[in-house]
Amino acid sequence: MKIRNVAIIAHVDHGKTTLVDAFLKQSGIFGAHQHVEDRILDSNALEQERGITILAKNVSVKYEDVKINIVDTPGHADFGGEVERILSMVDGALLVVDAVEGPMPQTRFVLQKALERGLAPIVVVNKIDRDAADPNRVIDEVFDLFVSLDATEEQLDFPVYYASALAGVASTEPFSLGGDGNIFPLLEGIVQFVPEPKVQESGCLQMMISNLEYNDYVGRMALGRISSGRLRSGQDVLLTHSERTGTKRGKISQLYTFEGLDMTSVKSVSAGDIVAFAGIDNVEIGETVNDIDKPLPLPAISVDQPTLTMIFRVNDGPFAGLDADYLTSRQLRERLWREARTNVALAVAETDSSDQFRVSGRGELHLSVLIETMRREGYSFCVTKPEPVLQHTDEGILEPYEHLTIDVPQDYLGAVMEQIGRRRGEMQQMSSASEDRMRVEFIIPARGLIGFAPQFLTETRGHGIMNYAFSHYGPWAGSITQRQTGSLIAWETGTATAYALEGAEERGILFISPGTQVYAGMIVGEHNRAGDLEINVARKKQMTNVRAAGSDDLVKLNTPRQLSLEQFLAYLADDDCLEVTPTSLRLRKLLLNRHDRERQKKSK
Repeated sequence: MKIRNVAIIAHVDHGKTTLVDAFLKQSGIFGAHQHVEDRILDSNALEQERGITILAKNVSVKYEDVKINIVDTPGHADFGGEVERILSMVDGALLVVDAVEGPMPQTRFVLQKALERGLAPIVVVNKIDRDAADPNRVIDEVFDLFVSLDATEEQLDFPVYYASALAGVASTEPFSLGGDGNIFPLLEGIVQFVPEPKVQESGCLQMMISNLEYNDYVGRMALGRISSGRLRSGQDVLLTHSERTGTKRGKISQLYTFEGLDMTSVKSVSAGDIVAFAGIDNVEIGETVNDIDKPLPLPAISVDQPTLTMIFRVNDGPFAGLDADYLTSRQLRERLWREARTNVALAVAETDSSDQFRVSGRGELHLSVLIETMRREGYSFCVTKPEPVLQHTDEGILEPYEHLTIDVPQDYLGAVMEQIGRRRGEMQQMSSASEDRMRVEFIIPARGLIGFAPQFLTETRGHGIMNYAFSHYGPWAGSITQRQTGSLIAWETGTATAYALEGAEERGILFISPGTQVYAGMIVGEHNRAGDLEINVARKKQMTNVRAAGSDDLVKLNTPRQLSLEQFLAYLADDDCLEVTPTSLRLRKLLLNRHDRERQKKSK
């Protein structure tokens, strides 16, 4: 059977996952009366909540006599590790672009990776049925983007298709999408313009491990494309790595190929197809599967290096074990090292303390997704303030810089540029994105982006779009002041009362409401002045003959500030940490005892 391997790349919310839905539904994967949810591939709970793709997914459809393996890739630069792995398995890329918005900032990152690998591009102008659709302008903008990314002559001669993924129709003409249309013209385009895999069916076995999954029945499963030779169920194989000298032996117990959303067990698979296998528990991403007597490792996957780092530490707070299944240092260590084996853009290292581990990732979103995933799995731990991954050279200390692109309405541009200036960002280029929108590019320290996303959305009333990608390492940009105020710290353990919080409101903005369980050293609000202030939020009103027990019900308090996980991370000071449990996020001091904090302050 003929094979095509293609990745779908796009800016967030331009419809690539919906397009995969149309492929699956119209290719006969589902029964005529079978109910199918929208955005089938975004099955991860965090993906559904955030409306983004985090993990790459493999599916396949059959069109006539051709099997088309399709991979849905993340659009965020923070998940560049996922993108790098997937693009190593494919020969072509579907670039999905909104017919109104055109190529957006995040389109650039993934497209650049695809062009650098020499993939054959197909441009899909999606949402052609929108009222303000302007396909001619969009195609011109896409061409300019290809030119700016140094595309080859062959890549610049890209085919164009027009589609409405939601309606499940595609065409080679912009306004010929009739009511009885279908998605098949785009599948024909994939067969025509995406080349067959360049493989050697009769050569020695070579298969790069690009992804890992876990199955309750067969254990760890490795995924990748066979570049040469043939792989069989029950076969003894050798695992090699281009950057390591050692080898490992193993045996393939189960072999699978992709059919629709499912994996089907097979006896053997030839070169060119994307497969999964089980039976080798210690397999790792980046290793090559070879014949037992012919070690021929393929070049290892290259991934952008981490730019932000933070400490994951055992939760030593008084509420640590109330709602968690996993909280020991051994359990935390095993979970982090398991993540590092599958998340190639993540780095985990030991520290001087057996209860602390250094975790480095591609950005704030990359790390926050890991934190949220672990808390949902039942882990309890603490994390410290994110810091940049520094390089110490003869020229001095170098820090990572990001290339930031914003797309905002003109009315909000001044306020946003002021915020970026405070974070040491320097403008590189400004252009008009449309009649009332501006697109501005900056170079900014990676640490300057910590906590910027929610602030950016607030400043632009939700109308702004931002994207960033690693630029380079440069000289230390100087201090960046995240906030000039201190924290309100709970004086003692107890239950917060309305009576105590009423007095505390005069000192700052509260993060908690009456009835919240607090402990000494827990941060309960933001002080309205510089420096920390310890307050008693569990103090109760003394009952007398003129004070009724229920008089607290008459107290009117302001609504406490609700912070997201990213906002919690941005709030952290050097001596703070965030306590993460399955049911709660709590800001606290690293040292809970106030006398210990005073001694530490004096020693500094």
